[in-house]
Amino acid sequence: MVKNQPQKINNSNTRPPVVVVLGHVDHGKSSILEAIKDLKITAKESGGITQHIGAYEIEHHGKKITFIDTPGHEAFSAIRSRGTQVADIAILVVDACDGVQNQTKEAITIAKKTGIPIIVALNKMDKPEAYPERVKKQLADVDIIVESIGGKIPSVEVSAKTKQGINELLELILLVAEMEQIRASVKTPAEGTVIESYLDSFRGPIATVILKNGILQRKSIIGTHSAIAKIKNLEDFQGKTIEEAHPSQPVIVLGFEKVPLLGEKFKSFSAVEDALVYIEKIDLRKRVPSVVFVEADKKVLNIILKTDVLGSLEALEEVLKNLPQEKVILRILKAEVGDVNESDVKLAEMAKAPIVGFRVKNASVVVSAMKKYKEKKVKIKTFDVIYDLIQEVRQMMEKILSPEIIRKDLGKVKALIIFKTQKNRQIIGGKVIEGEIRKGADIEVFRGEEKAGKGRLINLQRNKKDAEKLIKGDECGILYEGSTKIQEGDILVMYKEERIKTGLE
Repeated sequence: MVKNQPQKINNSNTRPPVVVVLGHVDHGKSSILEAIKDLKITAKESGGITQHIGAYEIEHHGKKITFIDTPGHEAFSAIRSRGTQVADIAILVVDACDGVQNQTKEAITIAKKTGIPIIVALNKMDKPEAYPERVKKQLADVDIIVESIGGKIPSVEVSAKTKQGINELLELILLVAEMEQIRASVKTPAEGTVIESYLDSFRGPIATVILKNGILQRKSIIGTHSAIAKIKNLEDFQGKTIEEAHPSQPVIVLGFEKVPLLGEKFKSFSAVEDALVYIEKIDLRKRVPSVVFVEADKKVLNIILKTDVLGSLEALEEVLKNLPQEKVILRILKAEVGDVNESDVKLAEMAKAPIVGFRVKNASVVVSAMKKYKEKKVKIKTFDVIYDLIQEVRQMMEKILSPEIIRKDLGKVKALIIFKTQKNRQIIGGKVIEGEIRKGADIEVFRGEEKAGKGRLINLQRNKKDAEKLIKGDECGILYEGSTKIQEGDILVMYKEERIKTGLE
């Protein structure tokens, strides 16, 4: 059962382990956490995918463990890396059916760089197609050799669905933590790391932090290199107010003057003046994207990007930057944390740029602004799933592209007799001498070796009956439309042009 009392450090100065959960998307990281602490994490996440970093706290056999859940989508590499920099132990979750995947390998690289111990959790063992021995061999190929096949890395077979192996996993975490002798000091000033930050439209700048040393209390003054806070309130991971936080405890901090940057270290100070000496003046909410210089003949899509938290902003800027831009340049005019506001609408109208939001709201001020600017057709599109946002931006870029026009030659007709001529139309008798001809085809008129003009086949007949298509050898009557007058003996080349939608790649 999860308890909401502050974590206490014993006389030996040991502290609870901070555990980062890593692995490929859909391999069950959040489901394992849900099984551990019986909180519906997955149900709260759009599309069943964790898209923010989150810190959660549980108790097992009277001992606390803090878990950091990280997103599995490839766009969130920086967030995963940040999680390992804070953690003491890494749980590598691998689907026992699906095996080692791209993000599995990335997670291994990240964990090895930080040097933290790894525990392998082979998940989805409840499924009949689970094949743990095959997965262990795949892990050995990437230098993760588990104990059961002669290595030194502990592993456990689990099922988030049936809770098989969950207790064994927790006991293994506590055993590794004991061997690692994870320690902290409560006598030094409070310090730790910002693992998430965002701007709440009602409560202001908010940060989730993990405390490393010291005791953090309400009304404490803390500062990062980019922001300071006189703490108004502290909340545990469930959003309940607490009076103080202890080492390894995840805590939500209210009272920052601006949104602190992700991954920043924070320290506590006795006075605001001391914190100001530590701070560096940086604009925290607005991130000015690098200027993209565009050649005159290049097509460009301008967008305004708004997200709920800095982690999302960082990840989305990175993945959007990597969209193919040989044909269309993507230019992010403004990238900012917070709900869509009137200044966003004004910029969008002026730059003819859509506003793309991730997990943000259209504030009430925008509603009135939109009434004023609706004739300007400002588009605001918001998303809860990162895949959907990326796909929408890609489609916006593709819409700018001109379609590729492909010509397909059909056949040839020799004009034998001109029955009637009226303004820009003629009725012609002829014979199909090559290929086939179809109603609605385009026509090029050749007189000798030279092209005399062009027109269109409006109607087609054979034996005075309408026809859709005629083939080589058929005699035909053609209703021709065009500015060039056809003469007997002209060769009419029939063709069709197809507009093919082009992609970015």
